[in-house]
Amino acid sequence: MKVIVDPEKCLGCGVCEADCPDVFQLGDDAIAKVLLDPVPDKYRDDVMQAVEDCPEEAISVQD
Repeated sequence: MKVIVDPEKCLGCGVCEADCPDVFQLGDDAIAKVLLDPVPDKYRDDVMQAVEDCPEEAISVQD
């Protein structure tokens, strides 16, 4: 699956990184980065939790 963070919406709150640190990391600019492309299915549940928890709805998933 492909995971995308919209840098225009991301506030750098770090919720995604807390939910799934193997996939998300805050960059030096305090914007979340996706570390894996494609993201393995074993992370699907954690990524979907990050999507749900993101206060700015900055994360999207494409299968």
